Amino acid sequence: MEPVPPDQRADASDGSPTETTVALDGKDGCIARARRLTGDFLRRVQSRHGLAVSARAVDLSQLVVSELVTNALRYAPGPVLLQLRIAGAAVEIAVWDSDPVLPVPLPPDPTRVGQHGLEIVRAVAEDVDVAQESVGKRIVARLGLSD
Repeated sequence: MEPVPPDQRADASDGSPTETTVALDGKDGCIARARRLTGDFLRRVQSRHGLAVSARAVDLSQLVVSELVTNALRYAPGPVLLQLRIAGAAVEIAVWDSDPVLPVPLPPDPTRVGQHGLEIVRAVAEDVDVAQESVGKRIVARLGLSD
């Protein structure tokens, strides 16, 4: 995934961005910043393009971003890239990190403390794709914009 400065990709007919990518460095507030960026991106898409984006879609997108970015920062050395992209009536949330080891979902276990991030993402997303890249891996979760 090539880094693209935030709000520099203009895929819409009016020139406003329907895709954004940001590098996250893992410093304090990084995960909160990623969640905020996600909410702002979806609200901007709604206001500029008239796409129906439910409050639930915003909340679930922020949850997915939080889980994926947290895992990437916890388990992979180096920076993390977050890409948000509108694809039809859905938002695609892609998180790239430098660790080539693909995550393996653990079987459900209500007594396990922690390590439920991928379970949560798979439960709320329409689709989740995990792929090795030439360097590291990329996880893409797709969520509908409306209920």
